[in-house]
Amino acid sequence: MNISSPPPAIEINSRETQQQLDSKMIKGLMERGLKLPPQPRVVDELQKCQRRQERNVRVVARIISQDAGITAMLFRAVESPVYRHHRPFVSVEKIVQALGIDQVVNIVQAIALATAGNARTHRKIYERFWANSTAIAQLAMLVAEDLVSVCNIFPDQAYLAGVFHDCGVPLLMERFPTYCQAAAPLDQQATWFGLTDEDRKYQTDHAVVGYFVAKHWKLPDFICDAIRFHHDLLRLEDHSARTMVAILQMAFHLYCRSLYIENPEWPHTSATVLYELGMDEITAQEFMDEMLDRYNAVQ
Repeated sequence: MNISSPPPAIEINSRETQQQLDSKMIKGLMERGLKLPPQPRVVDELQKCQRRQERNVRVVARIISQDAGITAMLFRAVESPVYRHHRPFVSVEKIVQALGIDQVVNIVQAIALATAGNARTHRKIYERFWANSTAIAQLAMLVAEDLVSVCNIFPDQAYLAGVFHDCGVPLLMERFPTYCQAAAPLDQQATWFGLTDEDRKYQTDHAVVGYFVAKHWKLPDFICDAIRFHHDLLRLEDHSARTMVAILQMAFHLYCRSLYIENPEWPHTSATVLYELGMDEITAQEFMDEMLDRYNAVQ
């Protein structure tokens, strides 16, 4: 297999400088009325269990079952072909027992985020956004499952990053009702593009907002960094974060292919993504065809 050399990483003056710039931006946005979504009680209780190293499956299942909405979406999430060898799932306890506490907590955090917002405006657009994000997360999970021995990123981690990666967008739409209107009418088309121009227009950065949400929800550092730079893979030095971004970008490209629409980012990102995932163009085509077959089988 002939894989080209990796593109050079873009130098940043220092990580501290980047964090200072991000902090300044998010502080300004919060002064303008942006609100980060609070963690639901279920997620808070699950994280407390993890911190005290609670490994009792029944306790964890009981906490999750307190929220009927999250429980219903958890059953839907584990219908993914990634978990085909564990099905059928007849209870939350059986899901936790089969997948493990840490994996289930990651999935629950992703589910909880999609239900945490108030969606006071643009409800139809908001629902479409989360449907798109969930689809991308499911594809990211499939990619991670197939490449776990190469990338060392686990499916539940990829799902978590997939749901969170653009979570700054609905928060900015909630704060600025015209955000995204010019870039992509989400109620009329399947996905959204051109957010760089929207960010510039509103003096924001949806990736920075998503990063701070992830930090606020206490996600692992490498996932937070992947969310911050999911459009700028070359800015990352951490291997796990770079790999996660490559998985996200592959998942987004697969999502576009599933809808028979063009991904305008792919010509600029494909070489780096394929290098990070250990593929060349020929093997990548075979891989993508297989991933789409698995994805479409459960749609």
